Amino acid sequence: MVTVLKDVYNKEFILHLGNNIHQLYEDFNVDSFQDSIFVTDWTNKGLKERMRHITTCLYTFLPSDYQKSITILQTIAPKFSNQPLAAIIFSDFVAVYGLEHWQISLSALECLTQYSTSEYAVRPFIQRAPDQMVQQMLQWSMHPNHHVRRLSSEGIRPRLPWAIALQRFKFDPYPIIPILDNLKEDTSLYVRKSVANNLNDISKDHPTLVLDLTEKWIGNHIYTDWILKHACRSLLKKGDTRALSLFGFSGTSNVQVTNLKLDKNTIFIGGKLFFSLQITGALDPSLLRIEYAIHFMKARGERSQKIFKVAESILYPEKNLSYHKSHSFKDLTTRKHYEGTHTLSILINGEVKASTEFYLKMN
Repeated sequence: MVTVLKDVYNKEFILHLGNNIHQLYEDFNVDSFQDSIFVTDWTNKGLKERMRHITTCLYTFLPSDYQKSITILQTIAPKFSNQPLAAIIFSDFVAVYGLEHWQISLSALECLTQYSTSEYAVRPFIQRAPDQMVQQMLQWSMHPNHHVRRLSSEGIRPRLPWAIALQRFKFDPYPIIPILDNLKEDTSLYVRKSVANNLNDISKDHPTLVLDLTEKWIGNHIYTDWILKHACRSLLKKGDTRALSLFGFSGTSNVQVTNLKLDKNTIFIGGKLFFSLQITGALDPSLLRIEYAIHFMKARGERSQKIFKVAESILYPEKNLSYHKSHSFKDLTTRKHYEGTHTLSILINGEVKASTEFYLKMN
């Protein structure tokens, strides 16, 4: 049976939450709290809707004094550290009810992120006072706890998924850079992934800035180099020549793709395309970024290209590289397939080296 994300908020979780609160606050009515949660439209609520509904119900049953409520939530939060997604309700409470209690709330977010994440809850505070919060993030970037250091980067990402975009920093990301500079050699992979994702966000609006930073930082530390490679993934996928050059992907004029073969020229929606290829022709040892692109037929007859990575390999003179790949044409929530002629292209270091067509057919 497929587990749905929103089902992290189930009866067992709500009972566990209510009982833990009741142990600290005897006036908390666990039964009434449960009744308020499981209203008639509960099953139709998505993950974020359930989260916010629980938050508002907590507000109804917790003490009217914000400080007392926050103290209760901070005290029980460690008991939910094995359910980090569900435990976002604690920081969500801060986001909804804490904007007028600045210092209490920032202290709470620093605490709560260590058991879940405050990356979403911190964003209303950034929107309210961006300059002040940049200074707070700078402080957090030097915190001894890696969860808090990650918050300093993840919370201020301009394009954080599932979250409101930070338009100010999409337009001007320069205030973020000192925070990322503090984290660029972080010992925690959890933190480094966030720094890379933040820079990747920035690259979508300010590619030159990220490329300049890459040129400045690359080659100084193995952790930084890992961050930069992942930060430039969108630029590399686009075939940005400067990005490719910075990571050693260049000089493919003599490289050729040969024997590009499809197992079938007609594929049914829901099925798989199997294809194989060979790469040859290097005059010197050459670092290659190998990708394939599919030009998908869309609903109105236009085409849309999406690129997929195959491998990064070194091709030596008088040698060849061989690959066998498959691509699924099963419909997803994020992609629907349409009947029509599609194109498969093979890219080497951002340059199309071979293409062929196939027909995608309805069952």
